[in-house]
Amino acid sequence: MRLHELSAGRCTAGSVLVMVFVFLTVSLAVLIAALAWTQTSSTLIERQNRYFRTVAAAEAATEKVLAQIAQDYQKQGESLVLSPSRLELYRTLIPTVDESPVWARYEFRSPQGEPNRVLVEYVPPTEFRQLSSTYRGLRGYASKLRIIANAREVGSQPGQWAGVCQEVEVATIPVFQFAVFYNMDLEINPGPNMTITGPVHCNANIFLQPVSTLIFQSDVTAAAQIIHDKKPGDPLIRNRGTIIYQAEHDSGVSSLTLPIGTNNTPPAVREVVELPSPSEPPGSAMAKERYYNKADMIILITNNEVRVSSGSVNNFSTVIPWSQASNFISTNVSFYNKREEKTINTVQIDIGKLRQWNETNILLRTVLLPHTGGDIRTIYVADLRPQSPGTQSGVRLINGQELLPQGLTVATPNPLYIQGHYNAPAPHLGTTNTSQTKPASIVADAITILSTAWSDANSRNSLSKRVADNTTVNAAFLAGIVPTTDGSYSGGLENFPRFLENWSGKTFTYNGSMVVMYQSRYATGPWRGTGSTIGIYNPPVRQWAFDPNFCNPSKLPPGCPSVRVLVRGKWSTIRPGATSLDAR
Repeated sequence: MRLHELSAGRCTAGSVLVMVFVFLTVSLAVLIAALAWTQTSSTLIERQNRYFRTVAAAEAATEKVLAQIAQDYQKQGESLVLSPSRLELYRTLIPTVDESPVWARYEFRSPQGEPNRVLVEYVPPTEFRQLSSTYRGLRGYASKLRIIANAREVGSQPGQWAGVCQEVEVATIPVFQFAVFYNMDLEINPGPNMTITGPVHCNANIFLQPVSTLIFQSDVTAAAQIIHDKKPGDPLIRNRGTIIYQAEHDSGVSSLTLPIGTNNTPPAVREVVELPSPSEPPGSAMAKERYYNKADMIILITNNEVRVSSGSVNNFSTVIPWSQASNFISTNVSFYNKREEKTINTVQIDIGKLRQWNETNILLRTVLLPHTGGDIRTIYVADLRPQSPGTQSGVRLINGQELLPQGLTVATPNPLYIQGHYNAPAPHLGTTNTSQTKPASIVADAITILSTAWSDANSRNSLSKRVADNTTVNAAFLAGIVPTTDGSYSGGLENFPRFLENWSGKTFTYNGSMVVMYQSRYATGPWRGTGSTIGIYNPPVRQWAFDPNFCNPSKLPPGCPSVRVLVRGKWSTIRPGATSLDAR
């Protein structure tokens, strides 16, 4: 028998075939695994994408509710938003195909499983508390609402449910909680150093071009922009100083509006200080905000009479005889205003004599007893006498160093003048100590400060004859300005209170809140600058501070207006069916 030897080549070839087979087997397994992984990954990605789309749909449902709440709140306030009928309406506000065809791909339900509904509930209590978000540091009356929506995609393969929860506060903020509040462009361009000690808000643009150092100690917010430059049209050329923010400063925030039932343009807001028309419904939103309707005492002056009466509390029916009112009201006093270049025919109110009358009179005290304990807290004055081209109406407060027991708000559509110390207890004259002051505010077309040294007899004389002395005023100011126009500067915040004396080396101490809601309608003489050549005034040393009393609701001035804002709180995805953030 013949034997054949196995060659080395044949052995090697067989080994190679085996290795190739093994490699192909492994490669095929890897390929199969990769394909399986790819399919699984694709499925997971699609599931994740569907989930995110569903979360977005649920969020859209909550946003639709929020939009309606915001609209209702600005127009009619908390009473409408929290009413049972309105809460029920909000629960039905899901996105619909009428708004976009995309919503045909989704279905909505409440956490309780009710189809085509969302959960909207009031979370008690409503209380005066610290606000959050953009308005941290401020205090206001706030009510919390919780909104929860569940959504999922529909179709041949319905997706998983997703939930979104949003919490919001409908907040009412007393406007005098701001050191500075402007409903129109705000300009702050002081020459000397200036420190603003409280919150600042503007519903338009803020323009800043200080010559020295301008310091903001609290938050600064603007609905438009915060611009480190002068406003277009301002003709003044200044050296650029330093702006220091010691807290937050934000632009593009929500406007803060008065609940007057209409837009909040300056002309619309000005109506709060004007007399109402006879046809205005007393229960309308605007009527509720008018100072005329808030007043305890009404003083109306015409060519024929001076009518002093009670306010809306008893339909203005209690008339104070002139034999009594003339003890604290004068209507035949005048002086010259260099800025307006007109003689001011004033209605002059002696606050000291008014305080004495308030304590002893029976007529008005009897009417006010159930409402204020008997004290006058708010006075509305309107001088309706026609004026000649060279004259102008005005209201002047004198002898006001001590106010009435519960404080005092004086409101008028006319320009107003404060002569001498006002709401300024002697131990704390010239200081920022307001521990003994009363709640006070002044609301007018414009506000001018006349110092303790003011003399009507010198009002037409040169600036050198009108020398001021140190004066302290503690009150919130709400008034108009003459805005910057092409070639004319408004005077800025630094000249919001107007002056007619040589204040060089003298100090005007002011503790309060400065609010500008509208343009001046009567005192429209432009700011023309300082110095003896112009002859209107020289500026005081400005010792100004925000009054922290206004952070306490019991110490706010009588009739203080409030602005409304919807403040967003917590936002979160939430487990479908959960009814609170705690259950997510």
